[in-house]
Amino acid sequence: MRFLSIISVIILTTISSCNNTQKEKEAFKPNIIIINVDDMGWKDVGFMGSEYYETPNIDYLSSLGMVFTNGYASASNCAPSRASLMTGQWTPRHGIYTVSPSTRGKSEDRKIIPTKNTHTLSPKHLILPKVLNKNGYLTCHAGKWHLSDNPLEYGFDVNIAGGHNGLPRSYYPPYKNVKIEKGNSQYLTDLVMENALKFVDTVQKPFYLNYSPYAVHVPIMAVDSIVPKYEKKSPWKGQGNPQYASMVDNLDRNIGLLISKLKERNLFEKTLIVFTSDNGGLYGITKQKPLRAGKGSYYEGGIREPFFFVLNGKIQPNTKSEVPITNLDIFPTVLQYAGIDASALHLDGNNLSPVLEEEVQVFDRPLFWHFPIYLQAYNVNDNENRDPLFRTRPGSVVRKGDWKLHYYFEDNAIELYNLSEDISEKHNLAEVNPEKATELLTLLKQWWQDTNAPIPTTINPDYVSKL
Repeated sequence: MRFLSIISVIILTTISSCNNTQKEKEAFKPNIIIINVDDMGWKDVGFMGSEYYETPNIDYLSSLGMVFTNGYASASNCAPSRASLMTGQWTPRHGIYTVSPSTRGKSEDRKIIPTKNTHTLSPKHLILPKVLNKNGYLTCHAGKWHLSDNPLEYGFDVNIAGGHNGLPRSYYPPYKNVKIEKGNSQYLTDLVMENALKFVDTVQKPFYLNYSPYAVHVPIMAVDSIVPKYEKKSPWKGQGNPQYASMVDNLDRNIGLLISKLKERNLFEKTLIVFTSDNGGLYGITKQKPLRAGKGSYYEGGIREPFFFVLNGKIQPNTKSEVPITNLDIFPTVLQYAGIDASALHLDGNNLSPVLEEEVQVFDRPLFWHFPIYLQAYNVNDNENRDPLFRTRPGSVVRKGDWKLHYYFEDNAIELYNLSEDISEKHNLAEVNPEKATELLTLLKQWWQDTNAPIPTTINPDYVSKL
């Protein structure tokens, strides 16, 4: 009997130990920080190769995880990209295609009537902060929101400076269209971080911080103390604006403060950090050579971004992946690491944990972009777009593997590029490789049907042909 009692104790102890281990595993929820910089280009950081901008804190952070060299935004300008990140869905599903309105540029130059734009993200969408909030996370938005008047109505517990505005009228007080609690800082980027650090310093449960600074979006307003450093530096491959460089440098300093605060509170190694940008750099202010064009264009310079993930114990440091990803993948990946079941959600992105944990090397899937709208050019004398008048004319894009196809609704024109051989998108291969063009166009047309994507076809009566 005594022998059986001893065995019973051993069994009960083992079961208890297993249960405790399982409970501990289930109880662990990493903190989540998404750093979504505004208008930061693919090479506007040191870790992606810039020899002009200095970003030591961002570079350090990138070294602790996996960098994606083929990381993309889901749109080439602010609002649609942010809506897709928050919903985890392609643009046709939420209807935000641009920053209002969709009729940018002169009417006489627009051959077709573009799709009407949606200005505010519908509350019907179950977006990332709502899901995290329902699963025990304290949620904070800090910086640019751009999707509605009030992020508190979309699942955030705390709002720091977020509203419908897409840019500040000034980075110096009074900020005019940005409502934010005053502090010790004057420059807006500093003040947003000052308030975000207060949140991190006081939170006592797993948290999600959506850190989305207004920087480095226009207006280009220098941090005067930093400018002299960049005035002494030689320009590098289209990067040479000291005022803009001071904004990049100052943003990096603030991210360094965030890293320090997390370490101070012993939270750093318990936090999943995602770093990216909402669209490409502002062409003319900064360039992303060898990528073509910039913000507002669907050539690589407008949509390819600096992109990395960090999570101690799960993602190995100093790793890189060439797998093409998009900010749509952030939503399902975050839920995976938060231990939240995503099966009931309609998400268009993919959980990247198999790539991040190096279980797989390849994700064989197409990526899509849809922009049934017009965006006028900033400078008709200096751009790398399809024509000098517009950064974007209505159309769609698909990338699968190394191949990328552009399709234009005005004239049914096609451009086909092999990015592994022509990252600058200089050599249109549509005529010499019609089989690949047909393959990708077939994928694109099926995707239009699957997403009910609007295809503008109505001729604009104001249009004046220049032919």
